[in-house]
Amino acid sequence: MRRPSPPLSIRTARLRLVAGNEALSLAELEDRSRLAAFLEAEVPPEWPPPLNDEASIRFSLEMHRTHPDTGGWANWYFLLESAEGDRVAVGNGGFRGEPTSTGRVEIGYSILESHQRQGIAKEAVDALVAWAFADGRVRVVQAQTLPELRPSIRVLEKCGFHFVGPGSDEGAILYEHPRPRIDRRP
Repeated sequence: MRRPSPPLSIRTARLRLVAGNEALSLAELEDRSRLAAFLEAEVPPEWPPPLNDEASIRFSLEMHRTHPDTGGWANWYFLLESAEGDRVAVGNGGFRGEPTSTGRVEIGYSILESHQRQGIAKEAVDALVAWAFADGRVRVVQAQTLPELRPSIRVLEKCGFHFVGPGSDEGAILYEHPRPRIDRRP
């Protein structure tokens, strides 16, 4: 088994977020044990997280194939790390591509049901938003969710997103997080 080159990663207090690539997306589709080996993490039997079906995995795979150097502007895997260094895949998320010409990116995320309500989504979203804002092109991070997904809405609100209206996906609502202003007064 040829291991893919080390992917980009972000470290938080409890998580390691690993940027996806073609090899990881292909392994996710074809062989969970290979995905686990590539991530150096346990991938639970209930993988993938809610609302992440074969079509969403294929979307990521196609993005990596058509844009091999996505530089993190695609899917990410959320790995919960224990104090002993063990890792378990608990969710995923990422972006729908690079920033637009107006500086907008769209983020999405999902956590396995067995790991929900533990602050993992907020921790991961905060990390991805900070990562996005480190790129000077990004002016606004957007997120779409469904109005009945109250826990998802709460995560967005806790992460600094504000409701702006209907989303572009059918039945979705749109939230935005503008780039924070830095007060430069003496």
